[in-house]
Amino acid sequence: MIFRNPARFGVRALVLAGVALSLPACATVTRGSSQQFSVQSTPPGAQVSTSNGFECQATPCTFRMPRKDAFRITVSKDGYVAQTHDITSSVSGAGGTAMAGNILIGGIIGGAIDATSGAMNDLKPNPLIVTLRTPAEEAAAAQAPVATPPAAAAAAAGGE
Repeated sequence: MIFRNPARFGVRALVLAGVALSLPACATVTRGSSQQFSVQSTPPGAQVSTSNGFECQATPCTFRMPRKDAFRITVSKDGYVAQTHDITSSVSGAGGTAMAGNILIGGIIGGAIDATSGAMNDLKPNPLIVTLRTPAEEAAAAQAPVATPPAAAAAAAGGE
């Protein structure tokens, strides 16, 4: 194809390239690469620390956490047994929708940005709700018999 005005074609190409580059990374723009993460405890007033360096002195508390990284969280309070929980980072429904938008628009670069920034992910569980137990409550719970579901009990007894 022969262009009548090559200079004008070059300007159009640059404008289209600029528009195309501004469309990618839908999730990064709409959701951001961090999110609010909350911790609640019973009783309240527990200390929280995370494996990635965040802390709070008393629950309930909320952190602004990177979406892309899983981490471990410890909740503790004097007189209670400390609990440690693993928080995962996985693709959320909204993040998957943003990725689909990148694919439809042709934003391969945007999809890569969203995937590496963590913008497509959510931290789970969020909020983290913890019930702390005293050492006596913990010991009693450890000694309590574990209830066997009826189907498992029948299978163990040779029934169906």
